[in-house]
Amino acid sequence: MRISILSTAVVATSFVTAAFAADLPSRQAPIAPIYVPAFTWTGFYIGLNAGGAWADTGHVVVNGPIGGAGSISGSDNGAFIGGAQIGYNFQSGAVVWGVETDIQYVGRGSNASWGQYTWWNGVGGDDGGYFGTVRGRVGYAFDRALIYVTGGLAYGGLNSSPLTGNATSNVGWTIGGGLEYALTNNWTVKLEGLYVDLERDGGTRSFINPPGGLLPGGLYTASGSGGNGAGVFRVGVNYKF
Repeated sequence: MRISILSTAVVATSFVTAAFAADLPSRQAPIAPIYVPAFTWTGFYIGLNAGGAWADTGHVVVNGPIGGAGSISGSDNGAFIGGAQIGYNFQSGAVVWGVETDIQYVGRGSNASWGQYTWWNGVGGDDGGYFGTVRGRVGYAFDRALIYVTGGLAYGGLNSSPLTGNATSNVGWTIGGGLEYALTNNWTVKLEGLYVDLERDGGTRSFINPPGGLLPGGLYTASGSGGNGAGVFRVGVNYKF
């Protein structure tokens, strides 16, 4: 009898203990959520670009033995550009600050002829040209999309002429803006527009025209005038470290 009562008590105690244990919270550690870091624009980058440039209007005035011999007016002529850039961005919240420098080759554009001489009034010159910039950038990021404005120092030459010389040592300014998008955490693409002004004064050259040409033979001077500015539109790709 006593053994039966004891057995019943043991079984009842076991059921109560099991039921109480079932109500206790599990001691198993919860599974931590997977954390995906937000994209950041902060870091160094390097890249390539290509596009086109369109020059300001200018003209060349030629004077010779018979006085004012004539002039050639320039027009907005386009040329291919291509180059490379390197820079650094720092992101604080949605605002992105940065600095960038680039160097560009400017291909040969078009020219204008008068008599047996050819004058260049567009972008690049008869044998091409170059320019470079050192610019600050500030923009607003929408996650992987960045809208920005940029501006700073420009140097080099956009126009050249066999008569008025190649303006390759001028210093001026540039301003513009663009849109950049991050395809991955390392690769970005961009569309960018700039206005580049290198403050060219034109210069003056002398040449001798031999007899028998469309111009009377003798000593002539050619003076260039007009700006050395150009509008630039380019696409680019960057690798962000």
